[in-house]
Amino acid sequence: MTRNLIRLAALALTLGAGPALAHPHANDGEPDEARWSFAIHGGAGTLERANMTDAQRAAYMEALEQALEAGSAILREGGSAMDAVETAIVLMEDDPKFNAGRGAVLTWGGAAELDAAVMDGRAREAGAVTGVTTIRNPIRLARAVMNDGRHVFLSGEGAETFARDPALGGALDTVLPGYFETERRRESLERLKAQQLSAMDVDHKFGTVGAVALDSRGNLAAGTSTGGLTGKRWGRIGDAPIVGAGTYADNRACAVSATGAGEYFIRVGVAHEICTRMRLASRMALEDFGADSTPDDGGEIIHFTQVALTEDIVQNIADAVLAEVADLGGSGGVIVAGPEGQLIFSFNTSGMYRARATHEGVSEVAIFGYEAE
Repeated sequence: MTRNLIRLAALALTLGAGPALAHPHANDGEPDEARWSFAIHGGAGTLERANMTDAQRAAYMEALEQALEAGSAILREGGSAMDAVETAIVLMEDDPKFNAGRGAVLTWGGAAELDAAVMDGRAREAGAVTGVTTIRNPIRLARAVMNDGRHVFLSGEGAETFARDPALGGALDTVLPGYFETERRRESLERLKAQQLSAMDVDHKFGTVGAVALDSRGNLAAGTSTGGLTGKRWGRIGDAPIVGAGTYADNRACAVSATGAGEYFIRVGVAHEICTRMRLASRMALEDFGADSTPDDGGEIIHFTQVALTEDIVQNIADAVLAEVADLGGSGGVIVAGPEGQLIFSFNTSGMYRARATHEGVSEVAIFGYEAE
């Protein structure tokens, strides 16, 4: 084995991945109607079965199932990954049980300031907004920013102005700021102030919703939407709308939506880091095999071939990145979709609202830890 092969084998170990075991699905650009995968999340945190009534659990499970089915139906019919992601997130933004859109947590000043981002893995196009207060579905505004194409990230008043211009954001539903407020979120803010608590003390979870998808044409997409943290101040922005931290999609690697302690996810660049490790892990160095050849510093020719990663390898990569978040003191979770249909959850909290479905008949909804619901 050459020096380069040894170095690459060592790199694979640092990625948290073992050897790749399968060749990739050949994507000739034509739709494969039988092949798709889809996952959603509704936040991660301290979610214990003992602290949730049967009625509460049933309500959350039903909400997750509805969002999962809405996105899956689009993919089953040959629709795009981006449409599936947006459709599912809109449903969760409209549901007051989740911290996104209606039901978002309130800032220190008592308002809802909403963030969202989307990314299309085909050409790595992205759109993001932060601090919006009158847009009913921030994820739709993020997609409008992406479709416009001149900018990636708009904030506050500028994002609202863009949304109201028919030639730019288009016909986006607007609401009065009070639309987003719920009694539960108002009580949480009042309790946080009165008892001098942290956001996690009152929320018990990181409030974010997100989705990732692989469609029949082999395209990946990701989206994330959030109200942030209860009592946030000074225009605080978390990881959800930051491309590469809480949201990322690249057809060459994966699609990721994250939920967690945003400051730590930003510092690690969680979503992009997972995709980067997947790209590196999928390049296996093989002597005398592969389409691409690269000379090493000793004049030898090392051949590379792109290989598919098993779901276990993708799980290991995501777990390794979240372990870095934990090492810094942060917690949360991610959903990841790969170009070969790989679909995984990874979280270092006691639970995460989550669901996934695939063309192969997988259909799962869960809330608590990795044990059976």
